[in-house]
Amino acid sequence: MTAPHTLAKGQSGAAGSGPKIPTSSALLKWVYLGRLSVATAIFVAFSFYFTEHPPAQFFIITLALVLSLVFTGASFFHTHVRGVVPTPTFLYMQTLFDLGLVTAVVHVTGGANSDFASLYILVIAVSAVTMPIASGLLVTILAAVLYIADVLFGLYFGDVEGPVQLSVSLWFQVGVFVLVALAVSYLASRVRVVGAARTVLEQEVKRLRLEAPDILRQLVTGVVTVGGDGSLAFANPAAEQLLGFQSERYLGLPFLGFLENVSEELAKGIVMAQRDRRRRMRLNGSVVSDGRTFPIGVTTTLHETEGEEPASVTAIFTDISDQVRLQELNRRTERLEAVAELSASLAHEIKNPLASIRSSVEQLGKSAYADEDDQLLAELIIRESDRLSRLLTDFLDFSRLQVGEPQPVHMAAVAEAAVAVVREHPDCPPDADLTIEGHCAPIIGDEDLLHRVVVNLLLNAMQASGGKASVKLVLRDVEASDVPGGALREPCILLEVSDTGPGIPPELREKLFDPFVTGRDGGTGLGLSIVQRAVVAHRGLIFVDTETGKGTTFSIYLPRARRKEVAA
Repeated sequence: MTAPHTLAKGQSGAAGSGPKIPTSSALLKWVYLGRLSVATAIFVAFSFYFTEHPPAQFFIITLALVLSLVFTGASFFHTHVRGVVPTPTFLYMQTLFDLGLVTAVVHVTGGANSDFASLYILVIAVSAVTMPIASGLLVTILAAVLYIADVLFGLYFGDVEGPVQLSVSLWFQVGVFVLVALAVSYLASRVRVVGAARTVLEQEVKRLRLEAPDILRQLVTGVVTVGGDGSLAFANPAAEQLLGFQSERYLGLPFLGFLENVSEELAKGIVMAQRDRRRRMRLNGSVVSDGRTFPIGVTTTLHETEGEEPASVTAIFTDISDQVRLQELNRRTERLEAVAELSASLAHEIKNPLASIRSSVEQLGKSAYADEDDQLLAELIIRESDRLSRLLTDFLDFSRLQVGEPQPVHMAAVAEAAVAVVREHPDCPPDADLTIEGHCAPIIGDEDLLHRVVVNLLLNAMQASGGKASVKLVLRDVEASDVPGGALREPCILLEVSDTGPGIPPELREKLFDPFVTGRDGGTGLGLSIVQRAVVAHRGLIFVDTETGKGTTFSIYLPRARRKEVAA
């Protein structure tokens, strides 16, 4: 019968089976129904059952029914027909009307001896549930004041006798009012706290349910869930792309057979997790998909089930090609550093004795006692000594390779100068297609060393392409996130040299940058080793992508110069 305290628009409490407070609209419906039921029941009772009563009481009951019909109808039209959200003032007016109605009913049914005094408790209880504690106590005080006033009116102006009702029943009833208000207010406050917490939790769960599919769809990491019976339960788009299949074809169907053909290690990891009930496993494997093979890192997670039923397993895997390339790059750099130190030591130890041998043989060849055979042998020794000296010089250049005096370098100008040099080289066919595309920001480095790098790469590409060579050099700016494996943490430039040659033979790919490894007759095998060391000296990275019959591409990432460095 009492009006509820105002609630936020649209608030429905916490959904589910937990404690909750009804909405204001739902509570008002019950308030309207209860109010009209009480007013009608009392009117009917006085009209047909309690015929002996003063006319004033019947007038009060009739007036209460009429006012209840009018006030309730107007309130219902306001809140449920027009759809206006109840304001605190509106709700307090409902409470005051209900207190007045209960007071009228108690007055005409005996005052202190009325059996309907308990309706005050209902008003107080509903107010305590829907209002703050202070407002609920205020309603309790008002109910007590109205009840005491009605009892006192009956004692002094009516025919009710006996101070017993005033001293015992009255104060006992008021005490019940207060206890009910306090108890229900406390319980209501706890319900509000729990309901608010549940609402927040369910909103978070709802948000996560909405976001989780989007997150899984946007992940670049593959996620596959296989049920205990070996059927596919879930696969995100990244898994479909990495494994080369469509999940719609396998959902709810056996999946391990297909998985064994694509990635044996991934299938074994899922089977082992189910068989051994191991909650987490980490392993490496490879995937054969769309004609290419690439390494993957796999983590499996077990979803426990009750009893002996096979558990489902979720496998999370990702392409680790970039990480493998970076690891190989680090190993290659370490090997080159070791070879550089050894080369420097050997070159110093050999070069001086070799110069003495050459000088001595040259003197012997010019001696008056030397015949033609002696002079021929002397010339042969001198020629081979010069070749060894040049080779030792290359060794020393390789071992001493470092950035001299760093300064801003425009790679477009370096590339144009390198192209001009390669065009004049004897190994460059007259009809060769040698082009430069793009541009990039300056870098800080050694211009002569970078020129040597570009010349080496262009010349190697030209020699590998053969007759109608087609070599392209591309320059562009890239962000750190575009560098494979995230190996660099600053903006870079990318220099790509690609050719249309036969590709690098498989037997040379693993040791391509090692010193003295060459696939060309007459080569020293130091060119790409020097390129590697020069790129590392500039804090950069070099990668090679090659495929038999489809050419080769060398990609160099070098950190861009900062504005302050360029200005300096």
